[in-house]
Amino acid sequence: MRIVRRIHFAELFAGGLWLLLLTIAAPVFAQRQYIGYVYPAGGQQGTTFPIRLGGQGLANPTGLIVSGEGVTVRLVDYLRVMSNQELDLLRQQLKELENPDVAMDEGLISRMAFYEFPAPVGPPELVKPFEALGNGDADLPLKERARRNLIRRIQMIFQEDERFPAVRAHCELVFAEVTISPDAIPGRREIRVVTTQGLSNALPFYVGQVPEVCRKPMKTAQLPVLGREHLAQRKRPPEEEEIRITIPCTMNGQIAPGEFNRYRFFARKGQKLVISVVARELIPYVPDAVPGWLQAVIRVHNAAGKEVAYCDDFRSNPDPQLFFEVPEDGEYVLTIHDALFRGRESFVYRITVGELPYLTSIFPLGGRVGEPLRLETHGWNLDGANVLLPPGDTPPGIHWVSVQKGPYLSNRLPIMLDTLPELFEQEPNNDPSQAQKVTLPVIINGRIDQPGDWDTFEVEGKAGQVLVTEVYARRLGSPMDSLIKVSTESGEIVALNDDYHDAASGLNTDHADSYLMVTLPSDGRYFIHVGDVRRQSGPDCAYRLRISPPRPDFALRVVPSRVGIPSKGSVSLTVFVIRKDGLNVPISLRCSDLPEGVESPGATLNPNQVSVGLAVRTSLAETKSPVNIRVIGVAKVGEEEIVREAVPAEDRMQAFLWRHLLPAESLPLLVFNPSYRPPATRVRPPIRDEDRPKDVPRTTTRASVDWYVRQIEALYQEYLLTDDFTNRQIANIEARIIQ
Repeated sequence: MRIVRRIHFAELFAGGLWLLLLTIAAPVFAQRQYIGYVYPAGGQQGTTFPIRLGGQGLANPTGLIVSGEGVTVRLVDYLRVMSNQELDLLRQQLKELENPDVAMDEGLISRMAFYEFPAPVGPPELVKPFEALGNGDADLPLKERARRNLIRRIQMIFQEDERFPAVRAHCELVFAEVTISPDAIPGRREIRVVTTQGLSNALPFYVGQVPEVCRKPMKTAQLPVLGREHLAQRKRPPEEEEIRITIPCTMNGQIAPGEFNRYRFFARKGQKLVISVVARELIPYVPDAVPGWLQAVIRVHNAAGKEVAYCDDFRSNPDPQLFFEVPEDGEYVLTIHDALFRGRESFVYRITVGELPYLTSIFPLGGRVGEPLRLETHGWNLDGANVLLPPGDTPPGIHWVSVQKGPYLSNRLPIMLDTLPELFEQEPNNDPSQAQKVTLPVIINGRIDQPGDWDTFEVEGKAGQVLVTEVYARRLGSPMDSLIKVSTESGEIVALNDDYHDAASGLNTDHADSYLMVTLPSDGRYFIHVGDVRRQSGPDCAYRLRISPPRPDFALRVVPSRVGIPSKGSVSLTVFVIRKDGLNVPISLRCSDLPEGVESPGATLNPNQVSVGLAVRTSLAETKSPVNIRVIGVAKVGEEEIVREAVPAEDRMQAFLWRHLLPAESLPLLVFNPSYRPPATRVRPPIRDEDRPKDVPRTTTRASVDWYVRQIEALYQEYLLTDDFTNRQIANIEARIIQ
């Protein structure tokens, strides 16, 4: 008996791990632009609203891009991390600005009098005065408006500053304004920040269909100290703990350590409410936590405080999805928190509540290319809903199905299209005596109907024949945890498999599908048994079972998910291959859709390689905006040529150890000038003699002075210091230079 065991991601790359680290180190470090969260992570069709993004390496941002159509983003502001010395200078400047007669040059007045502050995120009644737009003092003289706005801007810097952050990679802030057109297609998009030095990674961003509310954003979470964790917890007034909403509604929030967020709403008896959480989907992998994502828990209490509904996940999806039929008229309170009471600014969530359509399962989980699909749908609030299927000319692969009820689109579920003949499982077929005879190759659409159910299929085999059996269930949204066994007529087990790791299966971390590729020992009848090891059953426990000779194939991932090339330079991408059904031929790689002036020599993945570097070089000095490119792989198996496009991905760590290739929608390329520095827009007047101190001790070296002066000059060019203050500071420090 041969047992085929589960293969982990780490095993997949065993022997090639150091190659992975070496090949991706240069491009990852060179492309250091990173966003760790966006808040809120979406908005309603037909609205304009502010967002903020936290990350690092985001200096000199030039804009933001969102995938798809109907969403535009306007950059408003950027806050970098200040040094202790810079903050001390700003404190001194702030004190001087308390004097209404403080001297201000014309350049500073013209800049700050009309300075656009980021619009506040959150309920207006909870926004502090200096967080509001600084353009409300229209009746004041320009100088006074400029003075007040400069005070507000410095106060905003101090408000957002955290000297001891829990995650330093979240401390730089980008503020922007998003406009979503009324006809923008609802659902998931991706957002990136573009800077003069490259592009950031992509994060999910959602277009919603119902009115939205947004909590006041968190300041960067403070690093907790062992035994004194309570000191790092956020302190909120009671009015920020609970928000009143009117359903249907989408709520946007962030979870801080030890925190509960509550939403109070009125509902009528008999309303069939869907409460859908998007949290882990927004930030899929957290490297320093177990579990490696926000593990959201939701509860519903009635007006008397009694818990009437609870959910902490939905099947294998860590994000809760709850169907709540309202038992009586009255007020209800929805509460969300992390299961382990962790929290930080990247623990972002979206909760949608309403009588909305929601798909929980479909059957079958796929069909044959070119043939009509007839689906059985299961879910909530689906009466009268129309099923939206892929177009008739859709190629093989995994696609998406949703339903529409009135103006609302439901969530999407995956569906798989293939070219092989298909049939449906027929009961009874629980043991070999009742086995359903099938002819190879075939895909069988079946379900586990009752606990302990086994579906058995009979095939004719020859000695030395290679047989592949593969279950698609968990990868298509089914709760089934499959097990495959191949046995002979005498009942001897030839091979079995429980879990098979598919590194190409996106965010899935519960690899519960099964796969076998076995060489048959002799001529005769063979039986393929399919069951659920957790004894789950019912109409949702559907599967697709492929029984066929090997169909050599492959999937590609290209890391990172963006290409930043320095002027007239080059960069190396890393392309990973996931081989299928024993594919052992070379794969030729090339870049497609490259702009003029950018080229790639291509690369080859040899049969024994897991990954390879792919060079991209340019003769250009820079490009004005990102251009989406593609990486194509070609393999020849016999007379057949297999062509596959690489999926852009980011190499992410989850829970201290496990690494994942997190897929993205696009692979944008940007050529940038690595020596770019923002041009000086202010010219400082000469230092006056009266500003130079006399008879001060000379204790400072020229190098130390230059470093300090550079900090002062940076703040000055950011319009945070007045001429007089700047000159006095520089004169004072220069007077201390050791001769």
